[in-house]
Amino acid sequence: MNHPQPSGSAWHRPMLPRPSTERHRTATVLELFFDLCFVTAVAQTAAAFEHELAAGKVGHGVLGYVLVFFAIWWAWMNFTWFASAYDTDDVPYRLLTLLQIAGALVLAAGASKALEEYDFTVITYGYVLMRLAMVSQWLRAARNDPERRRTCLRYAVGILVVQLGWVARLWLPDGAGLWSFLVLVVAELAVPAWAERAGRTTWHPHHIAERYGLFTLIVLGESITAATATVRAALDTEVSLGDIAPLVVGGILTVFAMWWLYFTQSAAEKLNSLGTALRWGYGHYVVYASAAAVAAGLAVEIAHLTGHAHPSRLAVAATYTVPVALYVAVLRLLHRGAAKFGVLDGIWAAGALAVLAVTFTPSPVLATGCVMSVLVAAVVVVSGRSATRGRAERTA
Repeated sequence: MNHPQPSGSAWHRPMLPRPSTERHRTATVLELFFDLCFVTAVAQTAAAFEHELAAGKVGHGVLGYVLVFFAIWWAWMNFTWFASAYDTDDVPYRLLTLLQIAGALVLAAGASKALEEYDFTVITYGYVLMRLAMVSQWLRAARNDPERRRTCLRYAVGILVVQLGWVARLWLPDGAGLWSFLVLVVAELAVPAWAERAGRTTWHPHHIAERYGLFTLIVLGESITAATATVRAALDTEVSLGDIAPLVVGGILTVFAMWWLYFTQSAAEKLNSLGTALRWGYGHYVVYASAAAVAAGLAVEIAHLTGHAHPSRLAVAATYTVPVALYVAVLRLLHRGAAKFGVLDGIWAAGALAVLAVTFTPSPVLATGCVMSVLVAAVVVVSGRSATRGRAERTA
């Protein structure tokens, strides 16, 4: 994981752009630490989401989850792309990254209150702390990279202005809460597109693909951890292992299939333009949010079995199947690009629709696991045949 760095001491190095073609570029230990700390916020948000679902506040919980998860995903994503282009791994860079981690922990502490009560005070403080650290990073990059100074300054100014909006939002009346949140979200999403038009930063396609893959692994791992804790808590009641076995088997099959489907496709070579990069980065909001929500859906299924969940049976099933179907559909859309609709696209679409259909079955979790397993098998077989056919055509 050692990378060539600009000249200078470990205390301070010029923040020069790293080559987008740098060989053997991999995630650093600081980036991995960053991910592990950020998943704390993911776990807290998913736990609060589960609580709202179990209490029968499905609409309230879904909206709160969507809003809170945006803050986690957006802060993580912005650091990831910046680090891909400007990671110096010196003392100032590390300190500012650790400051962002501290902000993520503050955000995690406020996640429950934000989701359950729509009180975004604590979560806003944590989020703004992370984003102001990024302003400092971009200003440093602007000082050392004259070729992309306009781009770096656009990032710094854009982020700073939006943060002023987030802080001002805390003083708005309650009735303005949702629309002001959405306006600021749009502003946040617009900053990278506006900044990169002044000159593209030198993010590394293979490094970006690896970073997204690693965070997917961590989120899926957190889902397994949360689901295991739920099963253990259920077994402490009068429920037997036989009662929840279909849920356990279905949950395991689902998460295993989600992992397989994500890594059955290669992304690095497709990240070759700003439009593709934005689609890839923004689309992962749904991928990550869906993956984290699966454990909450499984927990609500178990709570319904033990009589501790209040939503209707159909609503309980949908809290599990809808995130899985979204994961499948969006994951395929991110990889297919502008290609014509083919056999693989049909298989993925059929898989997503089948997952939605099992919402109405007596055992939706087990049925989802079975559908996802069949989808993996179909994708592997068809992809293998396509690869074999392609090799044969190249050697003919």
